[in-house]
Amino acid sequence: MSDDLRELPLRERKKLRTRRALAETALRLFTERGYDATTLDDLCDAVEVSKRTFFRNYRSKEDVALAADSDLWSAYLDRVAAARLDGPLLEALRVALDATLEAMDADWERRFLATRELSESVPVLQAHSLGYCQDTTRAMVETLAGRSGAGVDDSRLRLTVEIFVAAWRTACLRWTAQGGEGGRDGLTRLIEQTFALIPDALTCTA
Repeated sequence: MSDDLRELPLRERKKLRTRRALAETALRLFTERGYDATTLDDLCDAVEVSKRTFFRNYRSKEDVALAADSDLWSAYLDRVAAARLDGPLLEALRVALDATLEAMDADWERRFLATRELSESVPVLQAHSLGYCQDTTRAMVETLAGRSGAGVDDSRLRLTVEIFVAAWRTACLRWTAQGGEGGRDGLTRLIEQTFALIPDALTCTA
């Protein structure tokens, strides 16, 4: 039993196990059979849970397909909300991302890479992923705006968050295109390299 589960009450452990089983089984079935060819009934039968249990954990088929994304960004938003953010905000957000990636479960990058590859091949998942990105961006802005320590007006704050998200997406796309080379450490290096390019990108000439 992993340490993160061991610390939870029994009921929460069971709930988390079910959620993980749904996400992992969904990713396997969507990859093996195809996203459109796999129904929610297929998934629930494979995990031996009811649809009611499924909808207590995920809102839709798209949500369970992108569980690795939501796991990362839920953990990230929690970290940002609780962290003491000092210095340049963009750098503080990057440092929080590094810490969140480091704390993800041991199998996360495998699931995340498979999720990214699946999303790139399924238009409905691409659209859902973009919508989720917009929701996460808005949540980040709201979280930071509610903190007195942010000290940034709304326009500058939103622009900083949008730059952060663009840098993340650029690094993530490169990592996925490289087949997840280097695993989590490889992704973290690409993130650092991409953020280091931001000053030059802002002064790039046509």
